[in-house]
Amino acid sequence: MMKKKDFVTLILSTVGGILFALGMCMALLPEWGAMAPGVVIGAVGALVLLIMVLVRRRMDGKPAIVFNARAIGTALLGIVGAIVLGIGMCMTMIWDMMVPGIAVGIAGIVLLLCLIPVTKGLQ
Repeated sequence: MMKKKDFVTLILSTVGGILFALGMCMALLPEWGAMAPGVVIGAVGALVLLIMVLVRRRMDGKPAIVFNARAIGTALLGIVGAIVLGIGMCMTMIWDMMVPGIAVGIAGIVLLLCLIPVTKGLQ
């Protein structure tokens, strides 16, 4: 049976993800000609996703925001991993650098995979 917190997370993350993705498509596809509304819809989607994280933490009985060295390090690792993966994707799809782009993308994926033992710990 699904718990209430899981259902709320499912709904908020689905709505936020769809709004964010639609906003990014609107903003980044020149054929659509909807840059300004796309930025607004993308920002609303990002806000819904942020609210989802805060609501989930509240329903788990945890503080909304935690500032400690581990949390900051984990966030930085995730940000760097996502940026490296994005650079690899740009290299392959936009800059016609297929082989180096694949290597950079794999490095980004490895960085993101490193988040699993960092957040869950090794047993």
